[in-house]
Amino acid sequence: MQTFTIAAPQSSLEGRIRLAGSKSISNRVLTIRALCNSTFPIDHLANARDTVLLTALLQQPGNHFNAEAAGTTFRFLTAYLSQKPGLQTLTGTERMKQRPIKVLVDALRELGARIDYLEKEGYPPLRIGEPADFGQQSYLKVPAGISSQYISALLMLAPTLPNGLTLELAGKIVSRPYIEMTLRLMAHFGVQHRWEGQRIEIAAQSYRAQPFTVEADWSAASYYYAMAAMAPQARLQLDGLFDNSVQGDAVLAEMMAFFGVRTTYNESGILLEQTGERQLNKPFEWDFLRCPDLAQTLAVCCAALGVDGDFTGLETLRIKETDRITALQRELQKVGVNLEEGKPGWFHIRGKATIEGKPRFATYEDHRMAMAFAPLALLAPIEIEEPAVVGKSYPEFWKDLQKLGYQVG
Repeated sequence: MQTFTIAAPQSSLEGRIRLAGSKSISNRVLTIRALCNSTFPIDHLANARDTVLLTALLQQPGNHFNAEAAGTTFRFLTAYLSQKPGLQTLTGTERMKQRPIKVLVDALRELGARIDYLEKEGYPPLRIGEPADFGQQSYLKVPAGISSQYISALLMLAPTLPNGLTLELAGKIVSRPYIEMTLRLMAHFGVQHRWEGQRIEIAAQSYRAQPFTVEADWSAASYYYAMAAMAPQARLQLDGLFDNSVQGDAVLAEMMAFFGVRTTYNESGILLEQTGERQLNKPFEWDFLRCPDLAQTLAVCCAALGVDGDFTGLETLRIKETDRITALQRELQKVGVNLEEGKPGWFHIRGKATIEGKPRFATYEDHRMAMAFAPLALLAPIEIEEPAVVGKSYPEFWKDLQKLGYQVG
């Protein structure tokens, strides 16, 4: 098993990082381009493993597609392939075969897709046949609490259907920012929609091809925010982020002010500075419904600074790349911090991290576990297992840490 030892610089944390393009934006724009009648250039496309894989799969000949461990890629391809002629198979890793796909498959079947499960009912792999009268039905009702990737997959397909699509979301919408991101990107390419209450209506229309520049990844920025929060002094320039972002994780600028991190927008991105005005004498409380990918980073941040944390809105956290709640519980215990779960999607962080020796943190085949725990090196040297897992979303992460003076290896 490969393991990296991470040691932070002894001086103040300073430097400049050009963040990679957002994986969430890149994967949506790639799917939209595939649904377009003509191609267009995409600048600053994410170099994440998932995006590289989706790019290749959308261009590959043949009828067998392996999405490996990429959840977004698998879900977007399920919808995209459902309207293609011929017989195709779509599979993934063993972990992917444990991640449910039934809600999306049921919805696509209602639209006329012919999809069969090749192994366990409700889970990958899939056999996707040539559809019959695909899209003649133009109304679907799906649970609003499902992954936004299911909903986004259906929305991106909607304008290409002969009668468009009205999508009714039943219940509490748990991932609204990602749905909004999808709709804003579709609007950029000429597709209009109407969203009233729980109903999203998209008429049959064509995507309009035009060049696109991908914003940097706010999720990736979160690890630098955590470092700035933990460091005695910090001044970090992160390039490629936009003030008017389509990403829900842009809420970081507001969120991290609690930990004394000031965000200043400039021509090339943002400047992070530690002001010393941390609010450590009261609990950090946040509803992560709009930004679930930030939960691990903020949990570790609270642990490092000894801040009680009340986290809500995380109903989907157990069905990500790993069961992220259990993973956080196990790894935080290694530094004496407790994660106590209440009702579903709600947990508490209690205690202040104490590093003895050189704790080794497991990553559970989850890129965000590796990057969320890396900032703890500001307290003392730590070890990260299977560090290559960051390739899923941020392949240059360890190299970028070295640019800031970290010792990694």
